[in-house]
Amino acid sequence: MAAKLKKGDKIVVLAGKDKGKEGVIASVNPSSGKAVVEGVNIAVRHTRQSQNDQGGRVPTAMPIALSNLALLDSNGKATRVGFREEDGKKVRFAKTTGETV
Repeated sequence: MAAKLKKGDKIVVLAGKDKGKEGVIASVNPSSGKAVVEGVNIAVRHTRQSQNDQGGRVPTAMPIALSNLALLDSNGKATRVGFREEDGKKVRFAKTTGETV
């Protein structure tokens, strides 16, 4: 199945502790069905001091399920993603506005 959400997409969180937050997708893992979003689902990781790093408590964005994310359209509202062909190429489009993503 084609990827409805990709790296660099602006999204909004639909469910979970960060519901309503907006962010940009940093990475996507299709096999596990999860994505890492900047500023969303933050967990504190404790790192040991090394020669290069100070160490301590480091906030890190953890993966969140793709089913809990929705693309933001040009109006700033959550939308579903559809596919259609334009000029012989398969493109994604926002279902609410009909604009290509």
